[in-house]
Amino acid sequence: MNRDDKALVRQAQRGDQEAFATLVTRHQRYVYNLAYRLLRDVDEAADLTQEAFFRAWRGLSSFRGDSKFTTWLYRIVANLCYNRLPGLQRQIAEADVDSAYTLAQPADQSPPVAVEQREQCAWLHRQIAALPSRYQLVITLFYLQELSYQEIAQVLDVPLGTVKTHLYRARAQLKQQIQRSEKEAPYAL
Repeated sequence: MNRDDKALVRQAQRGDQEAFATLVTRHQRYVYNLAYRLLRDVDEAADLTQEAFFRAWRGLSSFRGDSKFTTWLYRIVANLCYNRLPGLQRQIAEADVDSAYTLAQPADQSPPVAVEQREQCAWLHRQIAALPSRYQLVITLFYLQELSYQEIAQVLDVPLGTVKTHLYRARAQLKQQIQRSEKEAPYAL
């Protein structure tokens, strides 16, 4: 666990709300991004982010520090997303890629390059969104949140081998989807 996080967690466990506020400030972007990538809805991701930190505050006394604080926090987020995902998938047809892309877009890009990258980003999001939810989650945690296999195993509460298997199968399925998509419309991203 990050040294600063460890000290802040100990302080927050003793009731220091400012220490917990620092943890929230430090990790809210990552929590939101994870929620957004899984739920693909700006409002739901924002609500889930608040709920995740509320649950973290309530459950902080049970956090033993065996894993990193972020691993524990991501597990809360993943569980909340899994609970909301089935209902949301019926309501949401496509990801709101505009808001996610705007956050990552460099300000000095030329308009044609920005449009092309935005289209590629949207296309890739659609490919990832077509994966089963367990595969979406491991892809998001590994590539976008940059967690290790071990951290993902802790977040998902599954054996390390299961993480490796899910990631392998997710990559294979994503590759097949991309190849199939390129055959159907080779120039359409």
